[in-house]
Amino acid sequence: MLGRTQRVKVGGQLSDEVSVTSGVPQESILGPLLFLAYINDIWRNIESTIRLFADDCIIYKKIINNENIENLQKDLNRLGEWVAENAMKINPSKCKAVRYMRAQVKDPLNYTLRDQLIPEASSCKYLGIILCSHLSWTDHVNGMVKKAWKALHFLMCILKKGNSSTKSLAYMTLVHPILEYGAACWDPYREGQIHALDRLQKKVAKFAFCMNESDWETLSQCRKISRICAVFKAYSEEWA
Repeated sequence: MLGRTQRVKVGGQLSDEVSVTSGVPQESILGPLLFLAYINDIWRNIESTIRLFADDCIIYKKIINNENIENLQKDLNRLGEWVAENAMKINPSKCKAVRYMRAQVKDPLNYTLRDQLIPEASSCKYLGIILCSHLSWTDHVNGMVKKAWKALHFLMCILKKGNSSTKSLAYMTLVHPILEYGAACWDPYREGQIHALDRLQKKVAKFAFCMNESDWETLSQCRKISRICAVFKAYSEEWA
């Protein structure tokens, strides 16, 4: 963008204006659009499955034999070549290599990116969902419940004298979305996880409405609706 300048204010004094010769304003619509155009060809020549969302990139492949391992490493090498050609910086230490399977395997993962070893991890967070190598949602549910309790305690402190409608609005705006995000994917079936979620709603019901939680739509019902909606969308897109 042309014609933009910037200056710094320190101790009430403004510096001279300096021309901005690169970049776009923060939170602009043009910035994400240009970034997506910049990385639009990152998938070329990569045989493994690659998923892009904003600045997140994930590459995965079903591993059955050593040939699959070699092919995945070749794709990582191609990704490193693309990074070098397009002058983009990637920190391999911030990347994670995760193996998803039920069996216990002791052999370490030795994938590299730009000649640097990618750290192996037992889980990773992708689009806000924690995916564990042992295919369990325990870590995600526990982390989500902890985050929701933290937000609820904050609301209980600042809205202690508020009316029911204000408390309800605050809960539905700041806490409930935490408990519903991606629910169609991680909806728990274990009693301990379900109890942990229900215990939070019981606290909310008493805090916001001063009534029994049975008079309010349960979190299980909300998750059931989310699953039905997800199935309906998938079915509708398939036959569209």
